[in-house]
Amino acid sequence: MRASSRVRGGSTPSGVIHVNVRHADHYVVIGNHLAQHQALSLVAIGLAVHIQSLAAGTGIGIKQLAARFPEGEIRIAAALRELEAAGYLERTRVRTPEGRLVTRTVSYNRPPGPVPPQDAPPPPPPPADRAPVPEPEPEPAPGPAARQDAADLLARLRGDDPRLLLAERDVRRLAPGVAAWLDRGAEPEAVRHALAADLPPDMRSPAAVIGYRLRAGIPPRMPATPPPAAGTAVRRPDPWQNCDGCERAFRAPEPGRCRDCPPEGSLAA
Repeated sequence: MRASSRVRGGSTPSGVIHVNVRHADHYVVIGNHLAQHQALSLVAIGLAVHIQSLAAGTGIGIKQLAARFPEGEIRIAAALRELEAAGYLERTRVRTPEGRLVTRTVSYNRPPGPVPPQDAPPPPPPPADRAPVPEPEPEPAPGPAARQDAADLLARLRGDDPRLLLAERDVRRLAPGVAAWLDRGAEPEAVRHALAADLPPDMRSPAAVIGYRLRAGIPPRMPATPPPAAGTAVRRPDPWQNCDGCERAFRAPEPGRCRDCPPEGSLAA
């Protein structure tokens, strides 16, 4: 004789049938925007649920998570990057009072939504007795590689100031402006400083501030340099490298760490 099922038949002929019990303690509330996320992988969703269930101050380093779960460090690191790109995690490097660099992680149970950009007021019309100033020729559209470099620079601005956490659509909208700066010979470090330094204390729309600074402060194109004299050796600039500590772009003859990050040996100590 077959045992009767505890689940009564209902109007659902197939698919999942929920048997839910109301929790009184030891539970965490997860929104469907995470549980049913259309872009995140299953590993990333599960990892986000685990992180949101932890007490504040619990370590969630890659090695700690790999020791807790069967997924290896590579898959866990990829899942953390997914959550960071989707806005569920924010990781920044901070210096402790003892002088050590540590990673500070902020978990959002609901990522902050993008702030509507605040457009600058239109300029006043020119006086009637003056001839209109001709519009400058439009900048050539940046290529895919230049757009990606510009988007990466914008995404890393939150490492300088957590308030510069830009929405993905704002990054796509502002990337051509950053690419124009880079095309005019501006170094990525100089662009980052121009966008992230001396921010207003009551900033409500980081995307609007970044957009204004890109438009108002764009540098002129570098003047053409005369060709070197015959027999003069031309020193090529060092190639671009990605910092092993903070992943920022910098010029150096060999891969390694940028000047803002301590050497690898000092972190291990």
